Amino acid sequence: MSMWHGVIPAITTRFNHDGSVDHGFLAEHCRWMLDAGCVGIVPLGSLGEGATLSAAEKQAILQTCVKVAGKNPVIPGIAALSTAEACQLAQLAAAEGCSGLMVLPPYLYSTDWREMQAHMSAVISATELPVMIYNNPVAYRTDFVPSQIGELAERHPNVQAVKESSTDVRRVTAIRAELGQRLEILVGVDNAIVEGIAAGAVGWIAGLVNAFPHESVELFHLAQAVSAGHGDRERLAAIYAWFLPLLRLDTVPKFVQLIKLTQAMVGMGSETVRAPRLELVGAEREAAVAVIEQALAQRQELWP
Repeated sequence: MSMWHGVIPAITTRFNHDGSVDHGFLAEHCRWMLDAGCVGIVPLGSLGEGATLSAAEKQAILQTCVKVAGKNPVIPGIAALSTAEACQLAQLAAAEGCSGLMVLPPYLYSTDWREMQAHMSAVISATELPVMIYNNPVAYRTDFVPSQIGELAERHPNVQAVKESSTDVRRVTAIRAELGQRLEILVGVDNAIVEGIAAGAVGWIAGLVNAFPHESVELFHLAQAVSAGHGDRERLAAIYAWFLPLLRLDTVPKFVQLIKLTQAMVGMGSETVRAPRLELVGAEREAAVAVIEQALAQRQELWP
């Protein structure tokens, strides 16, 4: 099976009280999700607070993930302020034994297609590893439309997939219409996963999976089965209805804090984040806790 098929967690990064990375928990967390049926790991992404990690921390995280993942692919997020730094990170990932790369536009700077194409091409060409293009115009202000994704795929044979996070599920259909079966399409927005699979997506770079891996894997496979015409529609509808309030936590600016809070409440993580992020407080935290508590109370009905 393709390395792009299935549930692939965009993993969070747990920090110790002194601010260092907790590698013991990182290893345990990876094993927990892989044992639940996830097919790979995406470290160093936005959810992993990659923008706040030093080069040495990134290297150590990759080493831990590769060691734990075994034959499962480790596909780090590759993003930086400069093209040169992104290329260096890509080459480091290759040297540490990663299986592929999730390549993003540069942090902060968003401009025209000529410059963004040059950046992406440089990073994609920095190694021979398979590449998943990450399109997230909401977060990065750069929108790779299907024709531009097609140009990158035509120029670079190692481009194999696209993580589509525009929040518009019609993009899945548009990419398929533009490129046929040339690329694998993965959903990158948690609360669009069922619709994305129905439109033809084959993978999910997931967020709430960090707290609910078994439930995420079941939702994914149910959606696939229903899309293929032989699944349990009633159970899919029930699980999706239960999961949606949680999945929506992945779609707001404080998604890192919210997902880490969820992990803490299921006993698999802590709320600790790295500045400039701060832990949730007051009414904002109370509202999130209420959503999570309700989901935990109702979970027993679906998984007795």
